[in-house]
Amino acid sequence: MIDNVVTADPSTSRKLTPEVRRGLLGLGLGNALEWYDWMVFGLLSAYIGPNFFPSQEPLSATLNTLAVFAVGFAFRPLGGVILGTVADRIGRRRVMLLSIVLMAVTTLVIAVTPGYAAIGAWAGVILLVCRCVQGISTGIEAPLSTSHAVELAPPGREGMVAGLMSFYVNLGILMASLVSFASSLMIGGAAMGEWGWRVPFIVGSLFGFVVVYLRRSLPETMRPEELAAAKTSGVWGGIRRHWLAILAIIFVVGAAQAYNYAWNVGLPTAARSSFKEDPTAVFALTTALAVVLVVGSWVVGRFTDGRALSRWFIVTRLAAIPSVFLMLFYVQPGIAGFAAVLLGGSLVLVLNMTIYNVVSASLMPKSIRGTGVALGYGIGVAVFGGTASYLLVWFQSLHADWVFPVYVAVLSILSVVFYILARRSSGLYIGK
Repeated sequence: MIDNVVTADPSTSRKLTPEVRRGLLGLGLGNALEWYDWMVFGLLSAYIGPNFFPSQEPLSATLNTLAVFAVGFAFRPLGGVILGTVADRIGRRRVMLLSIVLMAVTTLVIAVTPGYAAIGAWAGVILLVCRCVQGISTGIEAPLSTSHAVELAPPGREGMVAGLMSFYVNLGILMASLVSFASSLMIGGAAMGEWGWRVPFIVGSLFGFVVVYLRRSLPETMRPEELAAAKTSGVWGGIRRHWLAILAIIFVVGAAQAYNYAWNVGLPTAARSSFKEDPTAVFALTTALAVVLVVGSWVVGRFTDGRALSRWFIVTRLAAIPSVFLMLFYVQPGIAGFAAVLLGGSLVLVLNMTIYNVVSASLMPKSIRGTGVALGYGIGVAVFGGTASYLLVWFQSLHADWVFPVYVAVLSILSVVFYILARRSSGLYIGK
């Protein structure tokens, strides 16, 4: 039985019905939660490390925490494969609800888990398990929520959906920065290191249970006849036929996420750990970056609504190539240099992060979209996004700062090449 099925008529108005608006709100806030929890962990890694991984050297403890951060990404493809296949077989709504339940519960567990001093190595084990579960959750949340939103909205509103979903993603990032900044300001740096880092995780878990309630009434976009015809063998047969599209999605997502995590996690972590910048000032600047992303995603969504996203993707992705080299201007302590690099690259970052998920969804037919987009997204984020923060800090520690921007530039070029090849091979299934 399928509950709450939404039907769409391509000949109807481009206006959003109340049912669609409520659905987009539930999907968007779920995205905000996923990114809030994910970014909080990265932003607070310098505090989490010494509590869970004892080390005489703070940088080593931070790198251990960033390694756990990366392990969570490794489980994203698993979540995409398993839950994406389930979404193509039984529908989108129940999978979207499950993903938020997993994130809310594990965030609460991280918030209340004692540190190494209290329970020894079990602290790190619990942290690692929670990050793996969160990786599974996020592996389906970002790609499927965007696909679900595109299927809910009237045809021709792909730009609006891209801007709206990106708005909520960046709202989650902004919330992470604001809560971290406010906690640091009110509690102080010393207390943040001891116990204050738990406060943003508690806030995230409470927010998560609110989103669980909202998602109980999500509309279903898979029609009964589509689900009746869906078989696991058919889903994976379609994946094999669209292997070039999967490859394109991997690089479309991977290049964007490498840039994103370098700016939102890698640079702030380097500023606090390697260059010993004032934590409150760093959190204030990451908050300013999040404001730029929130406002910018709304503007980009409005501007591209009704326009060809494929053309905008190619232009904005090529613009990322020179932009990523801005990080070479931050190679020594100085909050002004950090601010210039962080905010200087924000315009190109928001252009890329607003449209890449809808561009990825456009490469896959509806019958295998949940599995295909989640698989490509999970691999792209795991291989290229999840390792970005670690690589940036590591290359800086080796005094080889130039390597990382070259790496991201190459990923950007490959993403454009594979996207064009996939589009020519099998065409686009959403927008143009």
